[in-house]
Amino acid sequence: MRCVTLLCCFALLCAHRALAISYPLPPEGSRLVGSPLTITVEQGNRLPLEAFAAKYGQGLSNMLEANPDVDPFLPKAGSQLVIPQQVILPATVREGIVINVAEMRLYYYPPEGNTVEILPIGIGQAGRETPRNWVTKVERKQKGPTWTPTLNTRKVYEKEGKTLPAFVPAGPDNPMGLYSIYIGKLYAIHGTNADFGIGLRVSQGCIRLRNNDIKYLFDTVPVGTRVQIIDQAVKITTEPDGTSWVEVHEPLSRNRAEFESSNKVPLPATPELSALMKGGSINASRATQALERRSGMPVNLSLMDGNNLIQKQSL
Repeated sequence: MRCVTLLCCFALLCAHRALAISYPLPPEGSRLVGSPLTITVEQGNRLPLEAFAAKYGQGLSNMLEANPDVDPFLPKAGSQLVIPQQVILPATVREGIVINVAEMRLYYYPPEGNTVEILPIGIGQAGRETPRNWVTKVERKQKGPTWTPTLNTRKVYEKEGKTLPAFVPAGPDNPMGLYSIYIGKLYAIHGTNADFGIGLRVSQGCIRLRNNDIKYLFDTVPVGTRVQIIDQAVKITTEPDGTSWVEVHEPLSRNRAEFESSNKVPLPATPELSALMKGGSINASRATQALERRSGMPVNLSLMDGNNLIQKQSL
């Protein structure tokens, strides 16, 4: 029955188009873009959470962080879903492609443009990690990629009772999808034949996108584009108006034990986070709640917003 449900869900997902969300770049000194959106699940809903994620340009993990109590297989009709469309831009250069594995999002800064395009991604599973803290570039692009699984990958599948062919030709059944952008020598940003893996750790180390998203990148991003992969589970910004914000994601597990544990992975202890918590201009209680809740959405921690007191806000 579970298999039937998943297959039905997948069939429904294919009907939804996934497109990058384009945000105007914020003014100098600001890193906060977008605004959150709340929707009501329609009566008679038969769509899984992934369908809503695809419709609004989010990964499944982004939706689960923002809506921890929702049923991922069938959100309840009449319930509200928060779409986490407000984000803090990563603390790095705004150039080319920036991939933050911790939040499972790809940021593309078009050259000489005034926007940032944000796309959800799937990344490498535990033990087959997507590289972190790496700067490389787009080496080449290929329409209709083929896939030759490594011997090690085939052995992993064999242990799970699955048989992988030595070669998978180009086409809709190829796990690499219809387009591939090769970065460095060993990795690729590519499409998929299984949209439900976007926002999850499911790949063999490469970066997966929904098919319309990878086509957009394939058609837009030139060879030679800078690519940076970072791992920022906690993003912090002090905006030009003096307000302080934090966006906290569940960190990626560092080993198999953490991956299989039901306990939360410890947040990285960074100088920026330490300085934030020691600052006198933030609501310490709200900051503690944000670090514990890990909603994946920006939270205003300031005691003051301009000249007005910040009212208690929901995390």
